[in-house]
Amino acid sequence: MEEVLNERKQKILKAIIKTYMETGEPVGSRTISKYADLNVSSATIRNEMSDLTDMGYIVQPHTSAGRIPSDKGYRLYVNELMKEKEAEVAELRDLIIEKTDKMDKVLKKVAKVLASNTNYATMVSVPQYSGNKIKFIQLSRMSELQLGAMLSGTRSLILKRRWMTRRS
Repeated sequence: MEEVLNERKQKILKAIIKTYMETGEPVGSRTISKYADLNVSSATIRNEMSDLTDMGYIVQPHTSAGRIPSDKGYRLYVNELMKEKEAEVAELRDLIIEKTDKMDKVLKKVAKVLASNTNYATMVSVPQYSGNKIKFIQLSRMSELQLGAMLSGTRSLILKRRWMTRRS
């Protein structure tokens, strides 16, 4: 049965793993006591490290050495990193959905700009996704009476259009 680590043990284990990965040397309690998130004494850290050793998350290469992470310790560390990354991915996914909603508003505004500059009716139609993505959109005034648009996609799709505008 897997024992649950409290927050302090998790922070100590994380500090041991990070320090060991940076230095390649066994990590002692004094080194961990300097770790920013921990406000406990070296003795408390030694007791927690002893518990982590008993639980199999860290090992002591020899009697006078500090501790190094075990396979079990690394596995827990990687699993926690994966949870953090999954949360970041979920956050990015939500952001993309939000940006997609904003894209609808942008397309509506583009249609309004084109309609007001050309005095023609405009319509925006979004194609079904087929693996092609927009890489570049450029709207520019070609002259006082011309408006141009260029769209480039990932599948070498390039669209160029020009519209005549009425002088206002």
